[in-house]
Amino acid sequence: MEKKIQQLKEATIRFAGDSGDGMQLAGKLFSNASGIFGNDVNTFPDYPSEIRAPEGTLYGVSAYQVQFGSNLIHTHGNKIDALVAMNASSLSVNLPKLKENAIIIVNSDGFNDKNLKLAKYEKNPLLDDTLKKYKLIAINMESIVAEKLSHLSLSPKETARTKNFFALGIVYWLYGRATKHTEKWLQQKFAKNPKYLEANIIAFKAGWSYAAESELLPIQYQVGTAKLESGTYRNITGNEAVALGLTIAARKANLPLFLGSYPITPATEILHHISGYKKYGVKHLQAEDEIAGIASAIGASFGGYLAATTTSGPGLSLKVESIGLAIILELPLIVVDVQRGGPSTGLPTKPEQADLLMAMFGRHGEAPLPIIAAKSASDCFFMTLEAARLATKYMTPVILLTDGYLAQGTNPFKVPKLSDLPDIPVKFATDPEGFQPYMRDEKTLARPWAIPGTPNLEHTIGGLEKKDISGIVSQGPDNHQRMVELRAKKIEGIVNDIPLATVEGEQSGDLLIIGWGGTYGAIKDAFDTLRGEGKKISFCHLTHLNPLPKNLGEILSNFERILVPELNMGQLKFLLQAKFLRPILGLNKVQGTPLQEFEVVEKVLELLNEKGGN
Repeated sequence: MEKKIQQLKEATIRFAGDSGDGMQLAGKLFSNASGIFGNDVNTFPDYPSEIRAPEGTLYGVSAYQVQFGSNLIHTHGNKIDALVAMNASSLSVNLPKLKENAIIIVNSDGFNDKNLKLAKYEKNPLLDDTLKKYKLIAINMESIVAEKLSHLSLSPKETARTKNFFALGIVYWLYGRATKHTEKWLQQKFAKNPKYLEANIIAFKAGWSYAAESELLPIQYQVGTAKLESGTYRNITGNEAVALGLTIAARKANLPLFLGSYPITPATEILHHISGYKKYGVKHLQAEDEIAGIASAIGASFGGYLAATTTSGPGLSLKVESIGLAIILELPLIVVDVQRGGPSTGLPTKPEQADLLMAMFGRHGEAPLPIIAAKSASDCFFMTLEAARLATKYMTPVILLTDGYLAQGTNPFKVPKLSDLPDIPVKFATDPEGFQPYMRDEKTLARPWAIPGTPNLEHTIGGLEKKDISGIVSQGPDNHQRMVELRAKKIEGIVNDIPLATVEGEQSGDLLIIGWGGTYGAIKDAFDTLRGEGKKISFCHLTHLNPLPKNLGEILSNFERILVPELNMGQLKFLLQAKFLRPILGLNKVQGTPLQEFEVVEKVLELLNEKGGN
């Protein structure tokens, strides 16, 4: 049959099934194909905390969402345009996320009596009016691939595992994606297992052909290329960007890199990626626990390395005492906290922004340090460079906050030339003439970085308070007061070395939205949508959280109302109220899912309607 072609500016698709159905892989391959095609892309992997949760269960659903478009894409999408559901539970869980008239592509073999019961369906939704608001395409995927692969000596289980590529083939046709790059990936993946290679390529092509020939799919959608700055791009996750940022920061600082970490979801991949950079002189330690990870990094910093440790919420709790040690030692250290839902074990695979107050106050004693936050997956690279700059310039640990959404989601990263990135100047103390371990730089108040073994620069460090300038152990009350004040003043002085806050939209007026971290995309899209409708609102996004930009107080004074959307119960709101002594409004979400554009739009419209304004 002749197919119609419909042009779209953007689309959001979600692949969903059991943990073993290969939906994470399908989503990644589709997002890569879309990036190669020239779309702007943003993704969100959404999977259960359990490893291989029981098949067919509602809590075992694993999903991967992709928004791609010819315009700039800032989030993984709002309501879903197309859902691929491999069983009844994956349909049930994701049905509320769909747009009206969305496309639903289901594997009808996943809707047997057992699957329906596990999904809490009394009747098969494929056979009644449950899905009448949608475009339902029900396909016996497992039966089709079994027939297509009958000539291969595969077990039924091996055959069924190719259904994700059958579904992927359908989606590739539906959105006009080229197949050659994915076929090349399959050839590399299964180079040593030609039987699996043949099976998956047959299933992939069979899905594409089914979609091209079936009357169930009368329309093919085309999403044009995005107008991105010229350059070389790659899709990158936040964790990948942090690992790359650490490696490049070490190069720009002309220092060896050491990462001491303990695996913890969702930060583990940083350690994985770093382990692949050994040819660049990177050293890493997978420690026996969180405390050993950060302690090893502190030791490496003392020895002249650019040192880092990576973790998530519960791990940050365990690192608290050692962070305090690094502060009193005044050694550079990068602490990356990939935030997840808490408290305790909480939601290990779900994003949250609930560690801000922990980063700010989670130490005993007076122990301030710089805190910065990335706003996108690709921005994790640049904020890692910033963390390294601040840590080495001011001789202090720095906490970099990302979250599970940024860490494991992707967006295009314009690969910079190494020569275009600023150097990170580092100077070690080498001259014994007049050397004192706590003699400070006049501008930064940083103490000298003296590597052990440097002739005639012997000095002691440790967790006990040090005497100003000489660094010998001191219990003197006046000295402790002075050292506490000096360390605090050093961090406060960083305010003169960070960018000023900027405001999009009205420079003064009724409502200013302030965001931080991974909420950037949702707030930015909501802001653009509302501005397009003529609403007079403003937007300011913060990347430096301690100290805050020096002009932020002036900016706040220009607006009647301030709204802070965040994935917590109001932590930045609390800090802003405390510092600027004025009421702040909050939009607070703690559901283990990223902030979405429509949630911000609804809140802003509610506030505007309260005043009857625009």
